[in-house]
Amino acid sequence: MELDQDLAARQEARALARQAKAAQEGLAQMSQQELDAVVEAVAKAFSREAAVLAQMAVEETGFGNVEDKIAKNRFASETVAAAVRGMKTVGILREDPKFWEVGVPVGVIAAIVPSTSPTSTVCYKAIIALKAGNAIVFSPHPKAAVCTRKAVEIVAEAAEKAGAPKGSVACLTIPTLAGCRELMGADPVGLILAAGGPAMVKAAYSSGKPAMGAGAGNGPAYIHPSADLGHALECIARSKSFDYGTVCASEQSVIVEKGMERQTIEQARKLGFYFMDSDQAGALAKRLFRPDGSLDPAAVGKSAERLAEMAGFAVPGGTRVLAAREQETGPARPCSMEKLCPVLAFFVMDSEQAVLEKAMEVLKHEGAGHTFAIHARDQEVIRRFALQIPVSRLLVNTPAALGGIGAATELFPALTLGCGAVGGSSSSNNISPLDLVNIRRVAWDAREHTAGARVESCSVNPELVELLTEKILRRLDG
Repeated sequence: MELDQDLAARQEARALARQAKAAQEGLAQMSQQELDAVVEAVAKAFSREAAVLAQMAVEETGFGNVEDKIAKNRFASETVAAAVRGMKTVGILREDPKFWEVGVPVGVIAAIVPSTSPTSTVCYKAIIALKAGNAIVFSPHPKAAVCTRKAVEIVAEAAEKAGAPKGSVACLTIPTLAGCRELMGADPVGLILAAGGPAMVKAAYSSGKPAMGAGAGNGPAYIHPSADLGHALECIARSKSFDYGTVCASEQSVIVEKGMERQTIEQARKLGFYFMDSDQAGALAKRLFRPDGSLDPAAVGKSAERLAEMAGFAVPGGTRVLAAREQETGPARPCSMEKLCPVLAFFVMDSEQAVLEKAMEVLKHEGAGHTFAIHARDQEVIRRFALQIPVSRLLVNTPAALGGIGAATELFPALTLGCGAVGGSSSSNNISPLDLVNIRRVAWDAREHTAGARVESCSVNPELVELLTEKILRRLDG
């Protein structure tokens, strides 16, 4: 039966890829104005269903909470649509007297949908694909297949009513790994937008097709002595509890200097942080991670109170974040790794230099290229860290989950965050429509000369140019 299902999934993947190819040929003939109308229609239709889709996602996956998933759905529709409004993506993008740039769609996009943000990811990726004149086929996570398909249905219907060819937006209905791999490798697919666990992202980059994906998020947050401590801790609490920690840009550890340890703990407790003792942290770590070191899905996107209950201890009502004291990083210290739930590692270091070294150690182990947060009013400290920390997003005085995706900063609003070469990604951008077009450049001879004149402006010897030209002409004549 499983073999039959895999065969059916592979056949469906090939069929949808061919259908998307035909649709994309129609999209390629549409003007920027026509594509923009499609995007606006998709955003409005999706926003209207934001609450319904959020409820479906929480009920199906068990990850996160409805209120924050509604916010993510509206971010993916309303905020992303506003960001691309007026953006030029197809046709002539730049027109100078002797140099043009023409935007050309990449073609059919295969999009992998994570279970942590299944519905919002559909809208975001559909908008940036359609804005750039591309068709898109989604591969849902098996744990979120129903809500993902519903999200795609809403987007596809709105797009077609607004003038997009049928098949411009589609979704696999049989969520298997075989079907996903078949889609990624299908001939019509020109680009893969990957999201999800490390194995899936690696599979996308190994498919033989161009791919854009996000690596693991394991971002540290440094609270410098110059920071507004209360504001910094509230930012971290808001970020880490948002959708119960399922945003990959959210903080995974907090680092302070020794002189700030006591006051940080005191203020953090007032804001809903619970500092676990070693036994509690060990019990929780066993619930967070499997024996092979991978994150246990049963712990993903659960509230701090629920996580404590799962680990066998109680916390005060209103607890937002669980914190585990750490000094080391690596597989033997699981709380130092990415945790898609409201759990933080808490490091106390002797100096600013030690903080910098610890942050780089954390990122070297996991999360290189992704995100780092700093809370400081000292601009020189911010500059120092910005020049050395190996990340694509360094966020200042903002909740990392919201700042990293562009909801609280001026970064492009995105749910796919590139990690650059250091993180094994092909882009360090918050992926936008401009990442989904190829640029055709049209260039004229820029040298100042008239017809028949000697080539005085050439950087090589003009006499040598004339001699070579004479030889070439003799060969052509002979």
